[in-house]
Amino acid sequence: MNSLELEAIDPVRHAALARLAEVAVAAITRVPTATLRDPRRGRRPIALARQTAMYLAHVAFGLTFTRVGICFGRDRTTVRHACALIEDRRDDPALEFALSALEAGLLALSGSLAPAIRPQVRS
Repeated sequence: MNSLELEAIDPVRHAALARLAEVAVAAITRVPTATLRDPRRGRRPIALARQTAMYLAHVAFGLTFTRVGICFGRDRTTVRHACALIEDRRDDPALEFALSALEAGLLALSGSLAPAIRPQVRS
């Protein structure tokens, strides 16, 4: 596989990781994923769920603000704002526990994506 093919895999992997964060947050908050993808802000619980998903995509998977913005249809400054808001809320022990558990679960699940996306080495 050449370097051009490897570069084409990264956006797909990034999108898969962002969707994984989105689905996890949607399941926890009971906000439909379609609602999280809505271009409008939505009510506060919807916005908070979206911000949490963007935060997890950034923190758990190391995606840049720009890449998270692309995956969620938002500007990178919106992602930065969302990450700052969620980070500030981590002072709440219950939220800290929930976010830490989600991060650990997402990292464990993302390992199962690796074989499907990992480039094949030719002999």
